[in-house]
Amino acid sequence: MTLEHKKNTLVELGKFLSQFHLEKSVPNPEVLKNDLFYTAFLDLIELSQSHNGWYTQENVYFAVESWAKALTKDNLEQWLSKYNFDNVNPKTVGLVLAGNIPLVGFHDFICVLLSGHHVQVKTSSNDQMLLPFLANYLTSVEPALLNCIHFSEGKLTDFDAVIATGSNNTARYFEYYFKDKPSIIRKNRNSVAVLNGSETAADFEALGEDIFRYFGLGCRNISKIFVPKGYVFDSFFEGIFKYQDVIHYEKYANNYDYNKAVFLMSNFKLLDNGFLTIKEDASYASPISSVFYEFYDDLDTLKAKLADEKDQIQCISSNNLVPNSIPFGKTQQPELWDYADNVDTLEFLLKL
Repeated sequence: MTLEHKKNTLVELGKFLSQFHLEKSVPNPEVLKNDLFYTAFLDLIELSQSHNGWYTQENVYFAVESWAKALTKDNLEQWLSKYNFDNVNPKTVGLVLAGNIPLVGFHDFICVLLSGHHVQVKTSSNDQMLLPFLANYLTSVEPALLNCIHFSEGKLTDFDAVIATGSNNTARYFEYYFKDKPSIIRKNRNSVAVLNGSETAADFEALGEDIFRYFGLGCRNISKIFVPKGYVFDSFFEGIFKYQDVIHYEKYANNYDYNKAVFLMSNFKLLDNGFLTIKEDASYASPISSVFYEFYDDLDTLKAKLADEKDQIQCISSNNLVPNSIPFGKTQQPELWDYADNVDTLEFLLKL
């Protein structure tokens, strides 16, 4: 099966996904296999929250719409043009996927298929439905992919390389268990925002998207904010007020109540607006419903700090205050060529 065939199949998947929207989903009669998959996918989205309480319809639709925008012919051409796919010796690559946000492992999945290898997938118990459904769509459009995709209910077996994602604790297990295989082992990372006091209300509203999308469970969610000495958070709180309804979601509210109580019992100084607490803390990983902040004296010193601690950071958001930072509101919309942990997954796969 040629690379061109695979790209065309992913473009068809993009067209399929482009039919689904939170406001209103409308079937497109020109989409391949719609008679088999359209209604079934609507039902799956509706039931996703019963499989994982964090997978609200809003967040699943957001993930689906993001992939629909990504899987276009132009994007795939731009992404893949710099790689050489000519000398690949097909191997089996195991994927151990996380389940913190919908379809979080899909990028690794398509990287393996595009690189010419076979994929053996161990899904997270928190996300067992969405990726297999999309895999079924792909194999229905292109049956040649059937021999390239396998989902494993138990431990991975008979694989030549592995990409595994988990916490820092599980990463130690992965590093030991997969020590004899070529691997990419992903650990905890968090994303940060850098402010300088010139941000507008629109900036803060967009930053709120980076904080609250997926309830803050993703590594690309902003969990920490760097602000200049003497910074006052009034404008920040005003700008994120549109996200106040997040507190009406029971799982989020339970985390808010619990984490706020823990902070208060520990006599930590908090700022609180009724649905988010912010706390001065040197850590990057804040709990759900909370964001940490840290003061900086000057930007050059902060840039050096962020460079030194880049292994803890997934991405940085700012108004061009830091090199290679992402505009506010865009952290959960990575391009196909934006790799997790800045490790080029395709380059790893093409060298196997």
